[in-house]
Amino acid sequence: MKRITLLILALCTGFIGLSQMQTPAPSPGAKVEQMVGLTDVTVTYSRPSMRGRTVFGNLVPFDKLWRTGANANTTVSFSDDVTVGGKTLKAGTYAVFTKPMADKWEVMFYMDTNNWGTPADWDASKVAASVTVPSMKASPTAETFTITLDNLNNNGGTLGIWWENTYVGVPFEVPTKAKAMKSIEAAMAGPSGNDYYGAASYYFQEGMEMDKAKEYIDKAVAMNPDAFWMMRQQSLIYAKMGDKAGAIKAAKNSLAAAEKAGNADYVKMNKDSLKEWGAM
Repeated sequence: MKRITLLILALCTGFIGLSQMQTPAPSPGAKVEQMVGLTDVTVTYSRPSMRGRTVFGNLVPFDKLWRTGANANTTVSFSDDVTVGGKTLKAGTYAVFTKPMADKWEVMFYMDTNNWGTPADWDASKVAASVTVPSMKASPTAETFTITLDNLNNNGGTLGIWWENTYVGVPFEVPTKAKAMKSIEAAMAGPSGNDYYGAASYYFQEGMEMDKAKEYIDKAVAMNPDAFWMMRQQSLIYAKMGDKAGAIKAAKNSLAAAEKAGNADYVKMNKDSLKEWGAM
């Protein structure tokens, strides 16, 4: 019995040892994260190495669809809509498939990213954008497959693919000017009604500088005359400051707007406050 127990323990120990074994991946994973202008770009891929093999035209045949790396799909993510090859790519994540040729590559951005290698059934309707770019001789030789984000400027960059002695670059454009102008115009116009409302609500909740809370909520309501939730906050601020008449007026305005919007919760809250303040 003792020998059987020892044998079981030995087997269990062996299985535990195997489950904890770690070895390096033949094609380790990598991630490239880069802010291009005001757009976040992220590339996730696996990196095979040459290991003495001829890559293009042999390991990776010409004129055939390639996964562009190893293992699961190589993907690129854009936080904004971008332009590739004159076509808009919506913000999101795309698998990058390529068709290497002797002097040029076709690079495709595919909407289905859940493939191990190339899709079993290629669906052309899932190609969000496709561009053909020239291949260039690269020096030094890249032993390990590498994807880069190159030629960065405020309005775009280049998605670079480099392995062996070949480099291809896919230019893309980002909407920096539109985003920057929108941000500048918003800043120059001053705080929004929601900004004033948020500040007034914070001051009210913390019970500090009620004069400022009143100033901010009055500006918020003036900028959003149908916002019953803002008028509700205005009535509470006025009441806390001892301005009962102002609180009743604001509550009645909020009640009317809430009834028009069909918001039963705010209708009830305003009626409850008006009863409490002797106005109903």
